[in-house]
Amino acid sequence: MSDKNKFTLNITESPSRFKDLEKMEVADLIRSMNEEDAKVHIAVREALPQIEQLIVRIIDRMKQGGRLFYLGAGTSGRLGVLDASELPPTFGVPDTLVIGLIAGGDVALRKAVEDAEDDPHMAWEELKKYNISKLDTVIGIAASGTTPYVIGGIRKARKNGILTGCITCNPDSDIAKVAEFPIEAIVGPEFITGSTRLKAGTAQKMILNMITTTLMIKLGKVKGNKMVNMQLNNQKLIKRGTHMLMEELNLDQETAQDLLIRYGSVKKAIDGFNKSRRQ
Repeated sequence: MSDKNKFTLNITESPSRFKDLEKMEVADLIRSMNEEDAKVHIAVREALPQIEQLIVRIIDRMKQGGRLFYLGAGTSGRLGVLDASELPPTFGVPDTLVIGLIAGGDVALRKAVEDAEDDPHMAWEELKKYNISKLDTVIGIAASGTTPYVIGGIRKARKNGILTGCITCNPDSDIAKVAEFPIEAIVGPEFITGSTRLKAGTAQKMILNMITTTLMIKLGKVKGNKMVNMQLNNQKLIKRGTHMLMEELNLDQETAQDLLIRYGSVKKAIDGFNKSRRQ
């Protein structure tokens, strides 16, 4: 077999480096998993140029009103939905800005709907319900890079002039050939053969964190290093926001909390306070 053919093997399904896992002690199991997890950081670091290329293009579209859609199945789909769902409370953006779609619908978030990922037409039908446009971006998340639901959606989106990217953990995969801006984090064989909820899932989560956190910063949702647009929907976040205002504006706790409650967000409170001082 040539070196090129070896490289294009489906790495995510390759045999684990470890054998007889059931015979290993707990300490050996978790130490070995930790050693494998260390490879994820290296794989993601090597993919940074690909990640950057995609983010830069998404920023331009979002500043013009574009949205970001994730497509995925199984673990990959759940990670996309998770990332999208955490943005409104963290950055105060509407839940229509980043949208995660998973094969099988919301029921698949809790229960496996394995055959749903085999339909190559469903993702595009779901995207059309959102009146997807050329200002939007679609990112397919597929560890193996072979999921028909995701590939079909990416292929159709790109055909319609929509920016497309993907996150995969196999080199030269089907989805990477379809997406305009592929991200390939090659983490190697899983600790349990084929269980891509492990290293592949960790790599995907890290990359999703990079994409949306960078987008939110560039869209003005962060000041300094603080989540100044977070939703104040529990006491912990109110306390956090109060301390932000105390530090930023040199206020006592009572004044800072009163200001926060009055304006409803750290950013609005800072802007309102500064405006009142200029008057």
